Amino acid sequence: MRSAVIIFSIAIGIFAGVFSTAFFKGMADQRIHKVINTELSYIQVHKEGFRQTSDFNNYIPDAESLVNEIAKIPHITGVSRRMIIQSMIASAETATGVVIGGVETNRETKVTNIKDKIIDGKYFEGISHNPIVIGKKLAEKLNVRVRSKVVITLQDMDNNITSGAFRVAGIFSTDNNMYDESHVFVRFSDLRSLSDFPKKAGHEIAINIDDNKNLPEVLDQVKKLAKGSEVLDWKELSPEMNYLTEAMDMYMYIFIIIILLALLFGIINTMLMVVMERTKEIGMLMAIGMNKFRVFSMIVLESIMLSLTGGIVGVIIGGLASKFGETHPVDLSLWAQGYEQLGYDAFVYTSVDPGMLINVTLLVILTGIIAALYPAYKALKNDPADALRIE
Repeated sequence: MRSAVIIFSIAIGIFAGVFSTAFFKGMADQRIHKVINTELSYIQVHKEGFRQTSDFNNYIPDAESLVNEIAKIPHITGVSRRMIIQSMIASAETATGVVIGGVETNRETKVTNIKDKIIDGKYFEGISHNPIVIGKKLAEKLNVRVRSKVVITLQDMDNNITSGAFRVAGIFSTDNNMYDESHVFVRFSDLRSLSDFPKKAGHEIAINIDDNKNLPEVLDQVKKLAKGSEVLDWKELSPEMNYLTEAMDMYMYIFIIIILLALLFGIINTMLMVVMERTKEIGMLMAIGMNKFRVFSMIVLESIMLSLTGGIVGVIIGGLASKFGETHPVDLSLWAQGYEQLGYDAFVYTSVDPGMLINVTLLVILTGIIAALYPAYKALKNDPADALRIE
């Protein structure tokens, strides 16, 4: 019964650790996937200094030809030229500051998935003159809907203040309230006409690739083509996301180690009880010639078997539950508003890391060995003659 209890405790603890790490890894992976596919793309090219100052006149003069050259690089699935302006948008009721993205609609759909995030209206369709796509949170703030008129105010190439009227063609929702409230998209040609921007220029070139593992190779080739420009991947564009990836791996193992430390004392306690209850039996074995190394090995082996049995059961159950969670998300919709404020999804899919499962199994074995050391030492301190007198 005592062995069954300790095996059950280990299994439950390891299951909780494995599933929790898979849950948080899945949450982090979803956030990173959203940043890449919705907000940034894998690689961006800017004129040196543009990201720091957002100066409207600091643009890439030959952006259109550079886009065509970059598109020929292997593993690239999409390249899009953009105009980026930080300015004002106003409705009949209120106004607010936003980041205006002038995009080439046919190319932009291959770089970001904003088109797939439309929840009302269509992606630059249904409005013939000056269509605009805005976020759900911004639409609520401006109190507008599809086909409502909004006015964009900005500085043109000659630093003159100019305004243009646009109609809402579509409203998107990325489940990131901060992004939805601060970004709007218009057609590149419409924004260029309003600001008198050079026809072949661009502030930003966004690049999408087929797989993250090809990122270093593609990044090097883009840098060769875009000499004199700033070329950054998503990790450099969003350092907090890169930190999230590294920190999540570290936190997962810290969490597992805390669980194993708690189990360690439970195993030590159990093995000490085993040794104390079997003092006479251990003394008898030592009296008939069993050497100390074999007594020590016997106790360590029992501890390892208890840990390994419970640990493997916990890893298997945790792995299966996490695998199930890859297709059946954990519903956090009750706290959706809070998560969306931070840019996380309300439905979280778990992500199983096979390497982590192997490492957890090895850590369980190590825990069993450490837990057996003190009880085994106590057993070896017994005097066979005294032990045999115990009734």
